[in-house]
Amino acid sequence: MKILGIDPGMAIVGYSIVGYDGDNVELLHSGSIQTSKEDRESKRLLEIFNDMESIIEKYKPDVAAIEKLFYYKNQTTVMPVAHARGVILAALEEFEIPIYEYTPMEVKQVLTGYGRAEKKEVEHMVKLALDVPVLPKLDDTIDSIAIAICHTRSIHE
Repeated sequence: MKILGIDPGMAIVGYSIVGYDGDNVELLHSGSIQTSKEDRESKRLLEIFNDMESIIEKYKPDVAAIEKLFYYKNQTTVMPVAHARGVILAALEEFEIPIYEYTPMEVKQVLTGYGRAEKKEVEHMVKLALDVPVLPKLDDTIDSIAIAICHTRSIHE
């Protein structure tokens, strides 16, 4: 199974393609969609939508695992993130990709056993799950991998 992990955002969308055979997790590809703050919001959203379509067409994921919006302390960022998440969900729906949503707390709970784990603890568990010494540099990309791994451990048979 190929899982498309997504950490949505307006400036940066982290994504990863994770392979899962029922036992083993393998990172097949990861990256980010980055939009310019200089562009209009509508142009940035179209860029995210088009790039997400390209990623789906190229990697043909079986399912998508995306971060679910939760209460944001910073109210100025919640709306743009919600808009970005909306165009991502629309792209996934266009290709009829099943969508699974996880809050950051759920991801942390599944990966570390503690819903309020620090970022470094989550990164450590991602390294262990993938059996790799280093991870991509971008936090958003690492978060997308964590979301995909969370899905592998949350699949209900």
